[in-house]
Amino acid sequence: MQFTPVGSVSDWYRLLRIDRPVGYWLLLWPTMWGLFAAANGLPSLKNMTVFVAGVFLMRSAGCVINDFADRDFDPHVERTKLRPIAAGKVAPGAAFVGFVLMMLGALLLVVMTSPYVIALAVVGAVLAGLYPFLKRYTHFPQAWLGMAFGWGAVMAWAAETGSVFDSPVPWLLFCANVCWSLSYDTAYAFGDRADDLKVGVKSTAIWFGDRAVVAVVALGLATMLLLVVAASMVGGFWVAAGWGAAMALQVMLCARLMREGEAWGFSFFLKSHWVGALFTLGLMQQGLFG
Repeated sequence: MQFTPVGSVSDWYRLLRIDRPVGYWLLLWPTMWGLFAAANGLPSLKNMTVFVAGVFLMRSAGCVINDFADRDFDPHVERTKLRPIAAGKVAPGAAFVGFVLMMLGALLLVVMTSPYVIALAVVGAVLAGLYPFLKRYTHFPQAWLGMAFGWGAVMAWAAETGSVFDSPVPWLLFCANVCWSLSYDTAYAFGDRADDLKVGVKSTAIWFGDRAVVAVVALGLATMLLLVVAASMVGGFWVAAGWGAAMALQVMLCARLMREGEAWGFSFFLKSHWVGALFTLGLMQQGLFG
């Protein structure tokens, strides 16, 4: 009988991208926007625990299902050919079992909230599960990624307030994250454009073509416009200060990208999460000092 590799601890460490934590931050910050905005900066300890742990489980599960879905593409892409599934270190079946276990762990967390949030979590699970497959059918998988990541803000708001229809704020945060994801993930995709064209997968970097840098900048600034509207509705000096600091950093990153061009795309991606962190910090400080 043929041996099916389960993988070593090191293989799973790389499969979950623990060695590349920026993805955790890019999911964590929008979720924290919803949580802290809904709670005026002071969310319950239970919700903090549920959503922080949930972010780390869901991002890890997302990495696994992404590599499972791309197992026939990744060996042909320079950046991904050594990922554990592509390299044969972890069998697809073992990876899928790991994905299911992490999703069950996330379910155990969400049942600590309410039936309303559980229903929203089902939508979130569908968004996360379908994302890796969209690059076969649309040039805008980055928009779907933004919806999957931004749904954390909607769920967190619901956990604190009991409804997502009592205010436009969670939807502004959701839309801001769609624009943000389109911005930073298009920049990320600059480096994969040639390989993506070769294997036949789609991305916004391909669709935007020569206008890609301008599109990344425009989407980054659209993110900040949506966030300032949300911030004005939440109110408070520290929220405004957090947005101001985030905006200043976003402008600097966009200016650098315009100057350096696509070669700086990956650096733009890596640094973008600090924009979300600064806005989160303002929301947190509002609860502590507002």
